[in-house]
Amino acid sequence: MYMASTALHQLLLLLLVAALPAAMSSCAGEDFPSGRSYVTCEDLPHLGAALHWTYDASGPSLSLAFVAAPAAPGGWVAWGINPTGRGMVGAQALVALAGGAANSSAPAVVRTYNITGYSPLGDASTPIAFPATGLAADVGGGGKVRLYATLRLGKGVKKVVNHVWQVGSSVTRGAPDMHAMDADNLAAMGKLVLSDGAAASAPAPAGGPSSSGGRNGDGSPLSRPISGAAHTAGVSAPEVVGLAVLGFLTIP
Repeated sequence: MYMASTALHQLLLLLLVAALPAAMSSCAGEDFPSGRSYVTCEDLPHLGAALHWTYDASGPSLSLAFVAAPAAPGGWVAWGINPTGRGMVGAQALVALAGGAANSSAPAVVRTYNITGYSPLGDASTPIAFPATGLAADVGGGGKVRLYATLRLGKGVKKVVNHVWQVGSSVTRGAPDMHAMDADNLAAMGKLVLSDGAAASAPAPAGGPSSSGGRNGDGSPLSRPISGAAHTAGVSAPEVVGLAVLGFLTIP
């Protein structure tokens, strides 16, 4: 009986340790308004940002929520895919201008920009390569702006894309001002594995990401599946871990 109990303890401990990376991912605890949910999320390595997304291979399309705090109240946040290479130039960007909304319930303004160079952006959207619908933004906890969109990607887009993100401190006459040139700002780019957020109806991709070092085979950070049980129960993923530990400790 004692050996069986010990084996059960060890099994539960292994399951708990395996669940910790996803559960402790801060992006998994984001509480979106009703009707907004995503298959997976990733804490991005710079600027305290996170990306939530669902990828529909049949479109293909990408439904996303980008979450970041502007560099100062009344600033802006941005995210985009660069189909031409790495970095900002060539990015097809979504920009949420918090304006006076950073400390209020007023919605931020969302615009699209085709970043063709280093000149200042204007006060109006420009067409981007990926038609965008459902553009919206709100302000979440800690003054973070949450930018929502669905992009129609087109058949030629690969399953791994270059993406960039950024935050700025101010908006002047409806246009985002230049962001800081600190190391964190300049490093805000990476690879996004779209299929990590594949909708449930889509088959799992063959040859999935490597588990080595918490990164995918191409060097990009591993995304974290969002716990459906935690979402349904209305508790955060860290709370789920706490409850699991409590249950483990109370097993005789």
